Amino acid sequence: MVPLNGAAALGLVFGAVLGLGLWLIVSTVPRVGRARLIERVAPYVADISAEARTLLARRPADPTPVLGFLVGPVARALRTLASEWLGGAETIARRLRQSGSAASVERFRGEQLAWGAGGFVIASALALASPAFSSMPPVVRLAMPFLAAALGIVARDWLLQRAAKRRLARISAELPTVLEFLTLSLTAGEGMLDAIRRLAGVGAGGGELPREFAGVVAAVGTGVPLGQALAQLRDELEHPALSRALDQVLGALDRGAPLAAVLRSQAGDAREEAKRTIIELAGRKEIAMLVPLIFLILPVTIAFALFPGYLVLQAGF
Repeated sequence: MVPLNGAAALGLVFGAVLGLGLWLIVSTVPRVGRARLIERVAPYVADISAEARTLLARRPADPTPVLGFLVGPVARALRTLASEWLGGAETIARRLRQSGSAASVERFRGEQLAWGAGGFVIASALALASPAFSSMPPVVRLAMPFLAAALGIVARDWLLQRAAKRRLARISAELPTVLEFLTLSLTAGEGMLDAIRRLAGVGAGGGELPREFAGVVAAVGTGVPLGQALAQLRDELEHPALSRALDQVLGALDRGAPLAAVLRSQAGDAREEAKRTIIELAGRKEIAMLVPLIFLILPVTIAFALFPGYLVLQAGF
């Protein structure tokens, strides 16, 4: 038996994928021609006739049941691993909401699968066709596609987490200004809903919090109570400072307490928290600045200081 080289194995894999794709496309093409009478009547008697249900079942040429039988256990195992390692559906939904993405959890899982499949295909092509990887052990070349697929899935989840953290950071930076704006509006005699509507109108061109409050205004416009809309915003974003401020606002709305004083105190707390965050960030950056100082600037300085003396000693003076 003649062994397959890298190009032949890659062609075999691509040919199998192409044939499977063509099979799926052909199986979905509707049959040309007029439907028979039994086929037209079958949908209306399927609830009482087993023959009609059999007739309405998928055609034998449809590969979807076979693929579902083969891929189903693997998909369930991957879903379990994704829930344990990358977070479940609730965690992904929260991260998508925090990042401001309108995608659903199913779409994000599809993107993760696409990233993993892309990494698998690229790594497989490199392992089979690239001369640089031909000298590697077969076990390493076999494991490369699976490692690349796992890295693709993890990279997509990491990008989502990064987007969510960045957006939450922008919300933290905007929160003191937004609370002060609401305080000024309430002090001027407007109600809470009017103040939120004014904030949404002023910040419509930019800003994360004004867009979120614009969603609150839209929800109230559809008949949702203001307190329920604010509570939904608090529960979906799960931003600590914003949650505390909204809790105080909801409590003041329930008790009838003055909202201006509550928002003014929350704005002061948000300012203090922003100062503490900046101080902590400055401390971490100060430590990070020591890395180039110690490992780059200091060795170069020492080399410039000692190299002339070393040359003098080598010259014999």
